[in-house]
Amino acid sequence: MFKRSYLTLYLLSLLIFLAACGSSEKDQAEGESNSTSESSYTVEHSMGETTIKGTPERIVVLTNHGTEALLSLGITPVGAVQSWTGDPWYDHIADQMKEVEVVGTESDINLEAIAALEPDLILGNKMRQEEHYEALNAIAPTIFEETLRGDWKVNFELIAEAVNKKEEGQRVLDDYNQRIEDLQTSLKDAGKLDTKVSMVRFMPDDVRIYHKDSFSGVILEEIGLARPESQDVEDFAAKGVTKERIQEMDGDVIFYFTYENEKGEGQQVEDEWIKDPLWNNLSAVKAGKAYEVSDTIWNTAGGVIAANLMLDDLEEKLVNQ
Repeated sequence: MFKRSYLTLYLLSLLIFLAACGSSEKDQAEGESNSTSESSYTVEHSMGETTIKGTPERIVVLTNHGTEALLSLGITPVGAVQSWTGDPWYDHIADQMKEVEVVGTESDINLEAIAALEPDLILGNKMRQEEHYEALNAIAPTIFEETLRGDWKVNFELIAEAVNKKEEGQRVLDDYNQRIEDLQTSLKDAGKLDTKVSMVRFMPDDVRIYHKDSFSGVILEEIGLARPESQDVEDFAAKGVTKERIQEMDGDVIFYFTYENEKGEGQQVEDEWIKDPLWNNLSAVKAGKAYEVSDTIWNTAGGVIAANLMLDDLEEKLVNQ
């Protein structure tokens, strides 16, 4: 009797154990299958296709606008290239970047610093870092944008896809597009949508008049604001402008911005020009409608956060004044 009970108990335990093992193996197989189908995605980009497994958590970004894209999506990179101006970040993102490691600049990345961060995704740009693509891709899956100029939203959408946040990215763009519509309405109501907006940039070694195919030019066109005839062209900018062409800077309003270096030479160029009698004879200047704005916001940063801050400037100067 005792032996029969013991044998029955043993067989029952064995069946339970085998059933548990089978269930565990089935669950594991199903889990692996689900993980493979759900957490792996492929992104097409300028250098081909890249497959990313899981959710990237340690991202290194090699463009200034890319940094803004990640921040707007609620992602803080582990490493980023230094802002073109700032120490080391632009003022408008500095608070969000306190724990981020610098990995060089857009035009001079530090491969050793990038590798040391052990990233699981690298975001870069073909125009800036094409020669380093193979080395970067050996460190971690690397996705490159095609170009830097024109509509910033093209690169933003690629970045959102690369970090598997397309829906969140679309919400960011929807919010921005709504701001464009609201500003259009305000300008129409104020009778100012046909305002001819001129843009001028002072640099230590150059003076430029910005056209439509620039960061700020694209935004002005989205809103529907007019441009002076000489600036209403599908081009980036007129470079190497001399004072003989200063009349091309005129418009109903002028927004001017200065790229500064450590020696303060950008400010010296700006001072020379805005004190010149030819500048002060421009109709916008005489009307008190020449506004100095941030070079970072209107040109250098080139990202979604800067785009929204530029809209703030336009609303303040064109609607509220």
